[in-house]
Amino acid sequence: MKYIYRLYQVFIAYPLALVVTLLTAIATSIGCTIGNGHFWGYYPAHLWGRCMLALFLIPVKIEGRDNLERKQSYVFVSNHQGAFDIFLIYGYLNRNFKWMMKYQLRRIPFVGYACLKARHIFVDKRGPKKIKATYDAARETLKDGVSVTVFPEGSRSFTGHLGLFRKGAFALADELQLPVVPMTINGSFDVMPRMRDFKFTCWHRMTLTIHAPIYPVGQGPDNVEATRNQAYDSVMSALAPEYQGYVPNPDQ
Repeated sequence: MKYIYRLYQVFIAYPLALVVTLLTAIATSIGCTIGNGHFWGYYPAHLWGRCMLALFLIPVKIEGRDNLERKQSYVFVSNHQGAFDIFLIYGYLNRNFKWMMKYQLRRIPFVGYACLKARHIFVDKRGPKKIKATYDAARETLKDGVSVTVFPEGSRSFTGHLGLFRKGAFALADELQLPVVPMTINGSFDVMPRMRDFKFTCWHRMTLTIHAPIYPVGQGPDNVEATRNQAYDSVMSALAPEYQGYVPNPDQ
């Protein structure tokens, strides 16, 4: 079955995935230019995420979606096991959100431009003015029930284990007094770990666990640190046993 699945990827899944990705980038770019940016910045990518997982025949399980309230803005934070995390969150979180992403991703052909038009938030730490611009963009975006999603580890895991959480997402939530929602992804590292980029995908179930929101109990450094620690513990609690415990990530 492994080799049949690989042949399927070569002749069907990967070619169609490329076409779907290009069509999504084009639809997002044009739609955001001439229409509602919140709609076109989310729904084409929402369908894209579902299509990508369907193309690779990846089964999906979602837990805890009932923890979320309608029209409430959240700061979603998740572990980052692999490239397929993006498809899972886009396709199955079922919330209109913007990514906080590295500004270098703007250079990706088609996709980077689509992300810019969709008003995703590019994190630029090259000086105080750039950092302030990042927070200003996030503050303007988090209106009307739109949320933001962050991978607070900053990069994908090399081992499947949870790395350290950086403070940026929690400082943003503290400044805007928004609840933080931890999410745990399982299975993505087994589907395509970082070390296997652009290689064959392995079939494995993916699970997204949405934990209860963490509401601010104050404002300032103590609230930031308390929220970060609680979010970390929540994400860790739902990881598969083989990925429990902290293992240093080389590029953190």
